[in-house]
Amino acid sequence: MRFSTLTKTVKNIKRYRAIVQILIKYGFEDIIDRLKIDIVIHEGKRKLLRKKSEEFIPKSRHQRFRMVLEELGPTFIKLGQMLSTRTDILPSETIKELQKLQDSVKPIPVKEIIESIEEELEKPLNELFKEFDRTPQAAASIAQVHGAVTKDGMRVVVKVQRPNIKSTIVKDVAILSDLSQLIVRSIPESEVYDPVGLVEEFKSWIQQELDFYQEARNIDRFRKNFEGDSIVYIPEVYWNLTTDKIVTMEYIDGICINDIDAIEKAGLDRREIAKNGANAVLKQIFEHGFFHGDPHPGNIRVLPGNVIAPIDFGLVGRIDQETIEHLSDLLSGIVKKDSHRVVRVMMNMEMIKDDINLSALRIDLTDMIDRYIDIPLSHINIDQVHDDFLKLVKVHKIRFPRNLYLMGKTFIVMESIGRELDPEFDILSLAKPYITRLILTRYNPARLTRDLIHILEAYSDLIRTLPDNIRQILVKVGKGQLGINLYHQGLNQLIRELDKSTNRLSFSLIIAALIISSSLIIQLNLGPKIFGLSAFGLLGYLTAAFLGFWLVIAILRSGRL
Repeated sequence: MRFSTLTKTVKNIKRYRAIVQILIKYGFEDIIDRLKIDIVIHEGKRKLLRKKSEEFIPKSRHQRFRMVLEELGPTFIKLGQMLSTRTDILPSETIKELQKLQDSVKPIPVKEIIESIEEELEKPLNELFKEFDRTPQAAASIAQVHGAVTKDGMRVVVKVQRPNIKSTIVKDVAILSDLSQLIVRSIPESEVYDPVGLVEEFKSWIQQELDFYQEARNIDRFRKNFEGDSIVYIPEVYWNLTTDKIVTMEYIDGICINDIDAIEKAGLDRREIAKNGANAVLKQIFEHGFFHGDPHPGNIRVLPGNVIAPIDFGLVGRIDQETIEHLSDLLSGIVKKDSHRVVRVMMNMEMIKDDINLSALRIDLTDMIDRYIDIPLSHINIDQVHDDFLKLVKVHKIRFPRNLYLMGKTFIVMESIGRELDPEFDILSLAKPYITRLILTRYNPARLTRDLIHILEAYSDLIRTLPDNIRQILVKVGKGQLGINLYHQGLNQLIRELDKSTNRLSFSLIIAALIISSSLIIQLNLGPKIFGLSAFGLLGYLTAAFLGFWLVIAILRSGRL
């Protein structure tokens, strides 16, 4: 595939060239060869990059992949962070390396931050804030955070988007989208990783993080959901100081949830904190259907009274009513040891492919359910359950909807935090009442009545429209207009190769025709002369020579003579 089909813009060509150079530098030239990206890199530069790669080759491929993402900058670091959560498709060695990616970069000058604030809020800084801390509290790839005091004396944090970061990310995501499609076409075995789907997932994720208005709305929704709750505190948003590139919220003066020494020094109860943190997450998932999608320790603070205060609401997950119903069916099937029902729900949720071995999946599911379902919760090692489940997922190529996977990751992270606070922490025991209520909703009279009404409405529509549909089919049969459309699957690569072969054959015929016609013109001595030979004939020969050279180069680049 030619590079010109990927993008037409000069600025993207420069970015592609940078990506290719970094890949070669870290020893991934084999990927470039397989993708056949037609980018001209000076041979001297290529040799220099190859020589440079020699110092990285001793490192594992997983390590070098992480280093590539780091050097490519903010968008690719964010991509790596998202991929680090996909334990269902990536090897554990890769996951461990990607988890080392730090979203911490060199702060940008405070002058630029102030200019952005004044431009967005359309007022001088001294009219917006009583005090503004010129030293950033945090500097990440997308935003920089500064402390401030409002005009009415309230301490706040101001999260400001880095100048031009949105355009940079949009351009990089477009390149990633092109590359993902090229990878699928050029590297068939990459299908197991679903590159196109992963980029689409990343695109949705990064768009959430770039929209600070959306983050502010998320905070308000969490604040409303936990209104009156004694174990969770959500900061207040200052809407008059918030735009799509700036969000100003109440400052949370708390202790980081994994700072054990500070928690003990403050006289707080580690067990109670673990329990409150888990209940906060369980309420978000099973009661609100709206949960914090990135609850790592740095995003959770602890306040006096063992109160949990989450911060940074850029990434959230949603569980709609349909998903809740699927989950209740899934959990009900597990509790009843009904692997047929579990598989049926997975099929309804499009988690498994049509060509999967359903019999083998049911056997493995039954084995896993039998292994854990009757064991007391306190005796279950959730890490072992997680590992066994991932093996099942990888063997049968199970695909989870994004929010379900985000929910699972949130659950696992909170369990890990709880174990750090309290070695005897058991999140499954805390989750049991929520799961029980969820399963019971399957038999809730109101739900059963609603489902029955939906079924009756569906059959009513079918019965009402069936005569007309049958009449239309019979009319088409009578007129000989009824046809069957056939669609091929898995033949795209063959069609492309046949298309290439046909084009080359046509090209060869054109070259042959030019040579023959030019020879006839020279023999007949037609038209103006150059060096005593027909100018038209010479022009034909030159054109044929150019086209022939072009064809040879194309064949050599394809690697097939």
